[in-house]
Amino acid sequence: MTPKRILIAGANGFLGGLLTRHWLEQGHELRHLSRRESAQPAVKLYRWDGVQRGEWEAALEGVDVLVNLCGASVNCRYTPANRKRLMDSRILPTRLLGEALRDREEALELWLQASTATLYKHTLGTGWDESGELGSDPRAKDAFSIELAQAWEDEFYAVLPSNCRGVSLRTAMVLGRGEDPNNVLCTLRRLTRLGLGGSMGKGNQYVSWIHEQDFCQALDWIMEHRELRDALNLSAPHPLPNRDMMQLFRKQYHRPWSLPAPEALLELGAFFMRTETELIIKSRRVFPAKLQQSGFPFRYSHFADALNDLAGGTH
Repeated sequence: MTPKRILIAGANGFLGGLLTRHWLEQGHELRHLSRRESAQPAVKLYRWDGVQRGEWEAALEGVDVLVNLCGASVNCRYTPANRKRLMDSRILPTRLLGEALRDREEALELWLQASTATLYKHTLGTGWDESGELGSDPRAKDAFSIELAQAWEDEFYAVLPSNCRGVSLRTAMVLGRGEDPNNVLCTLRRLTRLGLGGSMGKGNQYVSWIHEQDFCQALDWIMEHRELRDALNLSAPHPLPNRDMMQLFRKQYHRPWSLPAPEALLELGAFFMRTETELIIKSRRVFPAKLQQSGFPFRYSHFADALNDLAGGTH
């Protein structure tokens, strides 16, 4: 790939770290928009607050690709204060970037906008590609999550310049190495080792996921394939039920049996852990139709292979 100049907004999170390391290895020039110092000395940092325009707009000069990952973690209780914080952390930076881009004469080649596979309706049957049904379902207790995700995408398309290719990245659970608190693999591994790696809820809810390597290379693929635009699912081709996923964790970490967690127990645990059960009980069965139709070569299509690679031989 021809080296590009890439600006990442919200780069200090788990996904931002993955992409920063990956793109530096690929020889791209990276810039970060952040409230905090960057851990990467090879990256030029521009400070912003995500709310007001200012000197940070110089970061957009000569940029080929903008990646907006801004958004507070949904791993919290959905109190009124947290709902406002989650919404503002997504809508305000997206709006601000759009306003800054509209005032520039220089056209941006590509805007990659973070989104989520949570947008698709809870389903235990046929899964969803990019044309799938969106919306909430009382069984999944996901009304606010859908409201949040839809508002996020709506804002992106409202501010996307007409001369810029835009892609909304409806990303599934990303499995990665390392001990980042937003890396769900770490949480599930820890629960399994503690003997708490049984089925969660009914266990029949589907889990959509993607290996960190496929996640990074999918974004490379999108940059190179100009026909890819609008909503795009970033997920492996084979989602699996929660009970099957946890069985693979138990096998990987030599735990023949673990305590299952019925929904009532999940509710209690979520209360004390200050999070929401929707993150676990919603059935997300999502397929990457656009990526597959364009010929993207997934390296890790099956969860067992991804887990075996990421476990790194540790038990």
